[in-house]
Amino acid sequence: MEVAGVKLGAAEEVVRIVSNNQDNVIELFDVTKIYRMGEIEVAALAGVSLTVERGEMTAIMGPSGSGKSTMMNMLGCLDVPTSGEYMLDGENVGQMSDDRLAEIRNRKVGFIFQTFNLLPRLTAMANVELPLQYGNGHDRRERAFRALDQVGLADRVHHKPVELSGGQQGRVGIARALVKDPAILLADEPTGNLDTRSTQEIMWIIQQLNRQSGITVIIVTHEPDIAARAARVVTMRDGTILDDVRQEPDLVAEPV
Repeated sequence: MEVAGVKLGAAEEVVRIVSNNQDNVIELFDVTKIYRMGEIEVAALAGVSLTVERGEMTAIMGPSGSGKSTMMNMLGCLDVPTSGEYMLDGENVGQMSDDRLAEIRNRKVGFIFQTFNLLPRLTAMANVELPLQYGNGHDRRERAFRALDQVGLADRVHHKPVELSGGQQGRVGIARALVKDPAILLADEPTGNLDTRSTQEIMWIIQQLNRQSGITVIIVTHEPDIAARAARVVTMRDGTILDDVRQEPDLVAEPV
């Protein structure tokens, strides 16, 4: 194949084809991540290629040491590949400086953490406003309220975390991830510390955001019942993708 009179090799040709697909929000091509400990090299990711379309809900599973945590760090722009390419929402983030990577991470990735990381002295509104303190934070009160309303907490904006249930705290964490309209929501074991009722509440919200609002969601989990809620399950082992299956997701009943 030739582009502008230059003949491309097979690998370059694949990268060019992948990068021209505007439906893909995530594109990994032959990504490796090697950690060096003295003279020992550990390949946490070993030639991973993956595309995720806009609006997909994908679960990434795998046992300890499979590479799923490294994959999450890569997708969330917390780390960069040793080799290979990572395109996020049309931008090649794999070779960016730390400052540029932080800027992309702040704009394009909404993180949902296992412990939600809410500040106990702040109200729900103030917690959701935090990401807007950096960069262009105009109209942050209005945007924070809109995000809280989106997760059904318009009547809890002035409550502090201690005044909220576990499920409601999770909703605040999701609203904080949504407030900057990111390209992807990246959830790291979002129900790991929750009881059954709160787990149902959080997974219902995440499914609704994906199915009704078309938000791209990636969940890193070791729980099969959580992965069953996604339309796609990517299973990792030894730094590679062992399986990649599309499925009819189990729908979560609306909490009562």
